[in-house]
Amino acid sequence: MRIVIVQGHPDPGRRRFLHALEAAYAEGAASRGHELRTVVVAELDFPLIRTKEEYDSGTPPPDILRAQTAITWGEHLVFFFPLWLGTMPALVKGFLEQTFRPGFAMDTSGPKWKRLLSGRSARLVVTMGMPEPVYRWYFLGHGVKGLERNVLKFTGISPVRETWIGSVEQLDAAGRARWLARLRRLGVDGR
Repeated sequence: MRIVIVQGHPDPGRRRFLHALEAAYAEGAASRGHELRTVVVAELDFPLIRTKEEYDSGTPPPDILRAQTAITWGEHLVFFFPLWLGTMPALVKGFLEQTFRPGFAMDTSGPKWKRLLSGRSARLVVTMGMPEPVYRWYFLGHGVKGLERNVLKFTGISPVRETWIGSVEQLDAAGRARWLARLRRLGVDGR
């Protein structure tokens, strides 16, 4: 399987637990022989989109074009990001606005829009400071569900699966090891 990993942690230092989770997934996928490409959002150079005209017809920056090429190549996309203020960090949102624009993610030229990313699946791996059940049941997972429904499925990507890791700062060594093993297994399975 062709897998594209999108590392969305805004800290490029690669010292966060989310980076270790990404590495475990990639290790598992490589051990099974899956082909991998990685997009590290914190290393990309792109401006925020500020007008509808930029979104509709602007030319994507070179780093975004490379990310689009990787996504087109992929059969399965795995997005890693921390939960900030109930949703993805602004850098990830800016990346998605630049990347999933008309002409790449959907054809809006006719009366009926066409989803251009059909045939791909995705997984969202999200870490958060709060307990996962609180985010899922009290806040209804709005930020993650919005990405799943309004971006990924809207552009044809389905199924979209989720891995939510709550209270990440409180995880002890055994808890971290269990999550790393779980991500490694998901990588082996290409899910």
